[in-house]
Amino acid sequence: MATLSEKPGQRYTVPDWHTNSHLISADAEQQRSASHRVRQEGRALRNETNNQAKWDEHDNRTRLAERINSVNRWKETLDKCLADMDAEIDALAKVKEAAECALYAKNLPLDVSIECLTFRESRRAIDLVRDPVSEELHKEVKVTEKAKRELQQKVHEAFEQLCLLKEARQQLSSDHRDKVEALDIDCNCLSLSVNSPNISFKVNPTRVPGGSIACDEWERYSQCNKERAEAEMKASTLLREATLLAIAQTNNELEAQRVATEFALRKRIRDLDRAYDELKWQEKNTLEEIAEMEEDIRRLEEDLRRKIQALKVAHTRLETRTVRSNMELCRDQVQYGLTDELHELEGSIRALRQKLAESQDALAALYRQLHRLQTDMGYKANSLQLDNKCMDTRRKLLVPAQKSVPELDALNGTGNRSLSPAEERAAGAGSLRRG
Repeated sequence: MATLSEKPGQRYTVPDWHTNSHLISADAEQQRSASHRVRQEGRALRNETNNQAKWDEHDNRTRLAERINSVNRWKETLDKCLADMDAEIDALAKVKEAAECALYAKNLPLDVSIECLTFRESRRAIDLVRDPVSEELHKEVKVTEKAKRELQQKVHEAFEQLCLLKEARQQLSSDHRDKVEALDIDCNCLSLSVNSPNISFKVNPTRVPGGSIACDEWERYSQCNKERAEAEMKASTLLREATLLAIAQTNNELEAQRVATEFALRKRIRDLDRAYDELKWQEKNTLEEIAEMEEDIRRLEEDLRRKIQALKVAHTRLETRTVRSNMELCRDQVQYGLTDELHELEGSIRALRQKLAESQDALAALYRQLHRLQTDMGYKANSLQLDNKCMDTRRKLLVPAQKSVPELDALNGTGNRSLSPAEERAAGAGSLRRG
């Protein structure tokens, strides 16, 4: 007979079954509630993180844009400062070149002054005087040397200022390059997005790079570079003005001294002309006096010879009458007359010989005076020639330095030119003295 077989295990009651069903339902409700809460929290968190990420990204884009604008403003400021610096460097270089040209141009007046002093050292005897011309020439040398020292100082200062300007420009240029590079980097960062192909995780991106500085220090650095450049440009502007003023002042001083020197030289030439003309007139009168004196001496000698012959006649008559014989040898009127004539002739001869000696002494004195006149005329002619040569040499000062071409012979300093009237007179006096 068949038996009832049961599955081994625990048997539950109906209440247990209902209780289990209620528990399962309650757990399901609880899990759904928990899931709903998690879902709601996830949605809130997603919305919150999305909003936070969007605002953070927006804020950082804004900060990047502001940073780009700030760097760009400094870049534009440095661009203008660099342009001003380049213009100032160019202007100072031109002024320095002008000062160098002015300094080089001062060599000609100095050479001319020294050459004129050298010429005038060839004056002879009494004409070798320290006259106003010599004083003005020495003063001209001092003024020229002083002008050269001042201009040399300005050239040296301009060179040093150019070095400072270039150093400041180099600093500005370095800062400008850094800002251009920073602009490129920040613009590249601003262009990045989640869709950019070159984004990736980096190792420790929040690290602080070595050598980084605070924003205030960055601002001060650029401000200091700008202020230094402006200070150097201001100093350069003042130096340019002072250099141009020095060039103008030295030119004016040299021109005033040139006018004073040439005035003294022309006055000296006029004085020499007058002295030469006076000596020429004295020479003419002396030559005329010598001619008259020589004629008078010739006549005195003729009269002396006639008196000697007459004395011989008187001697012969007296001696001849001494041979009269006896009573005829008497002291008659003829004897007394011949004796008186003899004494008169002897007195006349003594007087004529004395006057002849005086005349010859006067003639010798006239010749000595003529020689002195002609010698002094030679000195004056030489001085005139030298001073006129100085005037010819100084004509080079009226020609611009860059167009000044020496036309004088390198050895004797003379050129082929026509003689002035004063030089013709001087040359004529020299040939007359040599004759």
